[in-house]
Amino acid sequence: MLRLLLLTGLLAASTIQLRARPLAQTEQQADTLRLTLPEAEQRFAQRNLTLLAQNYNITVAQAQAVQARLLDNPSLYLEQDVLGRRLLSREVPDGTPGSEVIFSFQQLVSLAGRRRAAGKAAEQAAIVERYNLEDLLRNLRFQLRTTFYDIFYKQQTLRVYESEIPSLRHTVEQYQGQYEKGNIALKEVIRLKAFLFSLESERLALLNELTSHQADLHILLRDSTDTNYQPVANVERVKQLTLNAFPETALTDSALARRADVLARKAGVEQQNLNLRLQRTLAKPDLAVGYTYDRAGSYINNYHALTLGMSVPVFNRNQGNIQAAKAQIAGAQAQLELQQLAVRHEVREAYQLARQADELYRHTNRDLVPFSNLIDAIERSYAKRVIGIVEYLDFYEAYKNNVAQVNALRANRVRAFEQINLAVGKTVFRAE
Repeated sequence: MLRLLLLTGLLAASTIQLRARPLAQTEQQADTLRLTLPEAEQRFAQRNLTLLAQNYNITVAQAQAVQARLLDNPSLYLEQDVLGRRLLSREVPDGTPGSEVIFSFQQLVSLAGRRRAAGKAAEQAAIVERYNLEDLLRNLRFQLRTTFYDIFYKQQTLRVYESEIPSLRHTVEQYQGQYEKGNIALKEVIRLKAFLFSLESERLALLNELTSHQADLHILLRDSTDTNYQPVANVERVKQLTLNAFPETALTDSALARRADVLARKAGVEQQNLNLRLQRTLAKPDLAVGYTYDRAGSYINNYHALTLGMSVPVFNRNQGNIQAAKAQIAGAQAQLELQQLAVRHEVREAYQLARQADELYRHTNRDLVPFSNLIDAIERSYAKRVIGIVEYLDFYEAYKNNVAQVNALRANRVRAFEQINLAVGKTVFRAE
């Protein structure tokens, strides 16, 4: 009973406020870079290749809008007798024989505002691409911020393993020597070594997770170096995050009014309306205006004529494209309504998850005492046989699990608030 009370008391002491310990000098590697979230977002905005690629899509759409408004090129035709100065039956005006020359010019003129309609439709396509860029930025920023906090809290958990493993390794070495002297049983040494191996395996798995997150962060920041980022978070600001000032209905209304994917769907509906207008203008024929000069091949020399041409819309009045444009409007409207419904559910789900995570966080004792403040008393008690190997290893396991669970709770809570930012389409909650 005394042993259990001692172990319980030491674990209860872990409710003291955790003070972030500076990294040991050996951990300060040359390729480690401390990084705050504002610094990460600034680098992300300047370097991210996905954003740059989407920007090019906007440039393409804007160029296509310029192209759609351009006049059609004129058509020129020239015919010259190249077989020599063939004598003509008639004389040219100066009284000398000459060769035949025919010249014609033609310009297509839009009568129904086709270019204007095509230009507006293309401009609307550029607006859609701009909203697509904003939506891409919304999703990438969520990925950046959640990756940042995942790395931060996993590095906090890693520090526990960095403290426990050397301490336990030292104990194993001591007890290995005691076993060789015949002072303790082999099963106790084996138990210690097995638990040490378990800790080292868990540490390796955690390092693998951190490596994956670091790779994601490097891609987001377009960093090809081997820099190991060490996120620096404002823990006090994280603690102060709360839903109290933000009712769900207000967040839903804000999301429907400003989320880029909803605005892109609305712009898509307008784009299809403009496309219908364009298709109707294409049903009207264009007028071809031209001029022809014939030097000596007509009924008179130096023949001048004005030409007019127009297709007769008897069979093809662009009926199919007009019908397709009407169907596309209905489809775009349905997509808009579907996206609005999805946004409502996303905000509701994100709000509920954030509320649950925040309630769990606030009803859980989240403060931890540093490992170094506890291990000395535990090791002395174990050495004096006040506690046995079971209680000794239970302390390591309980402390490690407690820290891991608390850090996972903190990371999940921050992710839940970031999920609301993602669902609303703007940064409502900021922890930096």
